[in-house]
Amino acid sequence: MHLHKLEKWWLILGVSALIIFLIVLGFGAFYMGTHPQSHGLTIDPNNVEANEAFQQENLGLTKVDEDHYIVNVVASAFNYDLGVDEDGNSVSHIKIPKGASVLFQVVTTDVIHGFNIAGTNVNMMVEPGYVSSMEVQMNNVGEFTLLCNEYCGVGHHMMFTTVEVYE
Repeated sequence: MHLHKLEKWWLILGVSALIIFLIVLGFGAFYMGTHPQSHGLTIDPNNVEANEAFQQENLGLTKVDEDHYIVNVVASAFNYDLGVDEDGNSVSHIKIPKGASVLFQVVTTDVIHGFNIAGTNVNMMVEPGYVSSMEVQMNNVGEFTLLCNEYCGVGHHMMFTTVEVYE
């Protein structure tokens, strides 16, 4: 079988691109530990309160130790539940010190939601039945919008809150 010179070059280019793709995929999966959500922690979406982290008194920002915090959030129909403040009002603004390590743990009780803090690298898809978690270092000072970036229904545009990183 005779192949034209240009056909050979295109075959080499295509096979090379495939090999590079597989190497990058293998590096991410095996060396960097990247894995699909199916390997995450599961939870009953109809009873998220059964998990201690998502009971009403544990929602929102919790200081674990110096410069280490946990933020537990329950996402549901057009709302991020971050718990209540001392006056019994819903928390809609969290303050985190600059340089703090923050573990975000988010669950949903209804449909797929997004969890994106604009201007940072925090970006997760929150699926019913799974605990989505991400630990980040909050190094940029400012006020950032936490918003849902997955269409979740007619009130989707109302699903936001603010995160402030202060000195």
